[in-house]
Amino acid sequence: MLGLYFHVPFCQSKCPYCDFYSRPASPEVMDAYVHSLLASLSPWVGKLQGRELATVYFGGGTPNLLGAHRLGTILQGVKEQFSLSPTAEITLEANPTHVDRQFFEEVRAAGFNRLSMGLQSAHQEELRFLGRTHSPQDVVRAVENARAGGFRNISLDLMLGLPGGSRKLLGESIAFGAGLEVEHLSSYILKVEPGTPFAARHVTVPDDDETSSQYLFAVEELAKRGYAQYEISNFSRPGMESRHNLLYWRGEEYLGFGPAAHSFFGGRRFYYPRDLEGFLQGNAPVDDGPGGDFGEFAMLNLRLTRGLRREDCLLKFGEEGGEGFDRLLENARTCPSTLLNRQEDWLSFTPEGFLVSNALLVRLLGEEL
Repeated sequence: MLGLYFHVPFCQSKCPYCDFYSRPASPEVMDAYVHSLLASLSPWVGKLQGRELATVYFGGGTPNLLGAHRLGTILQGVKEQFSLSPTAEITLEANPTHVDRQFFEEVRAAGFNRLSMGLQSAHQEELRFLGRTHSPQDVVRAVENARAGGFRNISLDLMLGLPGGSRKLLGESIAFGAGLEVEHLSSYILKVEPGTPFAARHVTVPDDDETSSQYLFAVEELAKRGYAQYEISNFSRPGMESRHNLLYWRGEEYLGFGPAAHSFFGGRRFYYPRDLEGFLQGNAPVDDGPGGDFGEFAMLNLRLTRGLRREDCLLKFGEEGGEGFDRLLENARTCPSTLLNRQEDWLSFTPEGFLVSNALLVRLLGEEL
């Protein structure tokens, strides 16, 4: 499988918790970005001969700021230069403000078939703290407009572990998001990243016990409402998992375009620096060394509730993969059953295990990391 990722580095304003690369831009800069993005695809036309794209993902930033016409132009360039599967999942991230029915109709007609929008919270006070410019009602209208525009696959983001947050407030946000009958919900724990305004303000998040309690509560509540957990932070209706993100976690190949976009292809990792001007000037991506070894494959697959399967290791790495799995299985014998599901041909983390996944991975993989 193969996927494409486009990083759209434009935002009207920067959320104080966000460390993704983004900045304001004029229409002229956006036009130049589209031109450079399409030009960056050209060298790959020959290399991808015979390969079919399974997913395309437009992330950011705020991709909908490009407008339906520019987004359609980029997607049309993909269709003209590469082989796109007739069943490809084509995702657009969007802010729930400044998106009306006409916008959704136009991007749906262009070929987009999945939306990911940020709800974050159903409480205006929490949204204000997070620097979000939308209201809960804006999300309701956005989902309604998206449905009217033809979208049948919609995801919303939620955030937990907020200062002053509680299971009660989180439960209300979960009920609000689920009540919109979207197909997918993501629930992320707030982290204060270095270099962000939250870090400069010394924002303090709840302690580990409270955050863990909220996380496990979210897993339970989402399951009650028909959203099965399939990855540390992701939940969906049956069969509506994010195929693009599964591609990452299963160690498949993907190509990223735009400043700050990363790629994994042909056993190598490479990326475009966080530099819009350099990208507009045609600067090439930077090599980031080899990727895709057994340790990385195991680590990524263990993010999934499906976990790591011996058969997948054998299929990917042959006898070496089987030996690697056996080493993990042996190391897993020292891990509490409350954190890890263990069978002779299968390993996976429990929800409690996901909360301490980094420590578990060190114990399981050791020198493999």
